[in-house]
Amino acid sequence: MIFMYVWRMITEIAKAAQIIGSLKSLTVFTGAGISAESGIPVFRGEGGLWQQYNPEILDINYFLSHPLVSWTAIKKLFYDFLKGAKPNAAHFALTELETMGISTTIITQNIDNFHQMAGSRNVIEFHGTTKNLICTKCHRMVVATETILSDLPPQCEQCHSLLKPDFVFFGEGIPHQAYTASLEAATHCDAMLVIGTSGEIMPASLIPIEAKRNGAIIIEINSDKNVFATEKSDIFICAKAGEVLLQIVELIKTEKS
Repeated sequence: MIFMYVWRMITEIAKAAQIIGSLKSLTVFTGAGISAESGIPVFRGEGGLWQQYNPEILDINYFLSHPLVSWTAIKKLFYDFLKGAKPNAAHFALTELETMGISTTIITQNIDNFHQMAGSRNVIEFHGTTKNLICTKCHRMVVATETILSDLPPQCEQCHSLLKPDFVFFGEGIPHQAYTASLEAATHCDAMLVIGTSGEIMPASLIPIEAKRNGAIIIEINSDKNVFATEKSDIFICAKAGEVLLQIVELIKTEKS
């Protein structure tokens, strides 16, 4: 039984490498699972953040009416914790695919900036980023520095209104540019590499579905088999993304050498 499982995984990794290596361009869709390998806790499921914190801290109406309560939790979760975290092998492997001549567009649901830190150049941040703060009144954008976050809740230097992280809260829509760019990338890709997402969050979950609808091969890497994997993926590899992507990169290098 174990032998059959291992053999099947090796076969699927080889098939994925062959497909990706033959492409001129690739669209990658990442979720919380890829950053979990950097020690970032996921939101849902066993041990998820929503078992420890009330999700309403990220509800836009609650945030606007209880800014200090929300900001106290937000700073701890998204700024203090991320301060020492770094991209992992999976992020760097995706960058290496790009350096090998595979034009790579990354659509990420994550807000941690890890793809850019690892060197990826074409990243669509579907849910925004922790890197910047935006004024809730004049919409002035500033970089989230330790100085600005030392006095909570932070205020805009220009109009003295409340600053919020430039990522999507519950009750807010997806930024138009990110949404349209993601649909464009999904519509025109030959293959989509889906990494570490449950496929449960709308409207992000529509992106791989759109790719599949337009004929793309769906290759999924997930540490847990989930609903998306069983219904939509052409190739499913149940393992850690860092380990799998490093093998895929090496197989492609061997094929090209």
